[in-house]
Order: sequence, then structure tokens, then C-alpha cells
Amino acid sequence: MIRRYSRPEMAALWSAETRYRIWFEIEAHALDAMAALGVVPRESAEAVWAWWATNPAIDVERIDAIEAVTKHDVIAFLTWVAEGVGPQARFLHQGMTSSDVLDTCLAVQLKRAADLLIADLDALLDVLKRRAYEHKLTPTIGRSHGIHAEPVTFGLKLAQAHAEFARGRARLVAARDDVATCAISGAVGTFANIDPRVEAHVAEKMGLSIEPVSTQVIPRDRHAMFFATLGVIASSTEGSSTSTVWKRLSSAGSFSMYLRYSSRVVAPIQRSSPRESAGFKSWPASIAPSDLPAPTRVWISSMKRMM
Repeated sequence: MIRRYSRPEMAALWSAETRYRIWFEIEAHALDAMAALGVVPRESAEAVWAWWATNPAIDVERIDAIEAVTKHDVIAFLTWVAEGVGPQARFLHQGMTSSDVLDTCLAVQLKRAADLLIADLDALLDVLKRRAYEHKLTPTIGRSHGIHAEPVTFGLKLAQAHAEFARGRARLVAARDDVATCAISGAVGTFANIDPRVEAHVAEKMGLSIEPVSTQVIPRDRHAMFFATLGVIASSTEGSSTSTVWKRLSSAGSFSMYLRYSSRVVAPIQRSSPRESAGFKSWPASIAPSDLPAPTRVWISSMKRMM
């Protein structure tokens, strides 16, 4: 993440250290479940958790060095864990596939990130509600196509923003719940080498729901909806910011608002608009485009190319 644009808590969530800690929890909880089912020795799970209780520092550089040799991120991580745990670590990852760890970890991170954003939205909604009541009768100019229109109140604009962000919050809650799924189903998702009860145990421990039908990976439509929702909320932020900026402008009309174009000529929209004071000149509707000044001909030509 770009540090100057990231809050510490969000940056920490997406750090390599956090990712490896989540990987360990997934692997260790799966090992617990397999031990309870009698698939692996109970001593193995106990040894793994005992080592973790010592709060070992996540050695990212060592894991990267191992990966440079193994050419595999999960194998590199498990090798590093085995260096700390010893022989009992050999039962980690039994019956699992790498995507079980990677996709379940991503689900945990997205869920936690969504929780941070939902808390932000709650704070924003509180401020918008308070300010909307505060400015319930504060007059401000309304705009239509960027031009002064009937007056409104600033409180109304804030109430509109509140309603929009409330919808965004509801969408984000739904997207968070949809993406927060766990898949511990083994190679190509068939459970051929791992019991479905292991998946259920890991899902419960990690605060996720079970992916009902997975292949090698958790279906990506879940992620698409999550990020699409973030895009909608971001557009609401941009829209509210732009609206506030426009409220500060006394002459926001642009060239295109004083003039309209037809298939042949540029003509005034309103005879009463302050064209002359703004430096614009009215041209008869019958004038040929070739008789217009060169800059105007270029503008008409550009508009036609965009049509």
C-alpha cells in the first residue's frame, strides 16, 4: 500500500506480517480439527500452538529467502514454521491446497477491512445527520447543470448525502458478509483428502461462513461485488465533495452552458445570459460554420468527433 495514503490500522492489516499470522491461524485450526478427528496426532497440534504461544517474530526476510529457493509462497511459509516447531510441524497442511490458505486469508482481510470502513461510515453518518439538522434552514443556491437555480437549504444537501451514504453502508455490510467465506476443501475443491468438518471448524474460528461450492478457489464474483461496492461508495464521496465545491462558486457556468451547438452552428441558449461580460459573442443562427472565428470552428469540430 502507498504509505502516505494509508491509515496505520489499514496498512497493518495488509502487511506481510499480518498475512502470515492469518496463514498460521488457518493452518493451526485445520490441524486442530484433524487431530480431533484422529487424522493426525494430537501432540502435533499441541506442539504447533505451544510454539505460537511464544509469540515468535514473523521473519519475512527468511520466508522470502526460502521462497526464492522453493518458488512457492505457502511451502516457504510452512518451511519457516517447521524450523521453529520441529518435526511435529510435518502434519500441517495435510490434505489442503494452497488456495485454501490464500483465499481464506483474503476473506479474513477483506472482512476486517470492511469493518474499519463501516466504522468510518458510521462516524460520517453521525456527522452528516447532526450537520443536516444544524443547517436545516441555512439557505444556499441550488444549481441545475452548474447554473444558479431555485434556492435550497444546505441541510437538505447534507440530508441527501446522509441517505446516499446510508445506502452505501448497507451495501458494504452485505458485500462484507458475502465475501467472508472459508474454503478448506483440498485440491480442486473435492474434499478427496480432507474432511468437510475441518472446513467448518476453521470457518467458525476465523469468523467466516462456509463456501457452499468451491473449485480450486473461492468464486470470484464475491470479490467483484465487494470491490464494486467500494467503487460506489467512493463515487458518493467524490460526488459530495464536488457538490460542496460547487456551492462555493458564484459563477460556475462554463462555455458550454452559455452556448449550445446544433449540427451546424453555435447559438446562445438564453438572450439574457451575461455573454458579453463573460467575453462571449452571440452569432446569428443562420451563420455558416466557415464564417465563425477559427477557435470556434475548432471547438465545433472537436464536439462532432466526440458525438
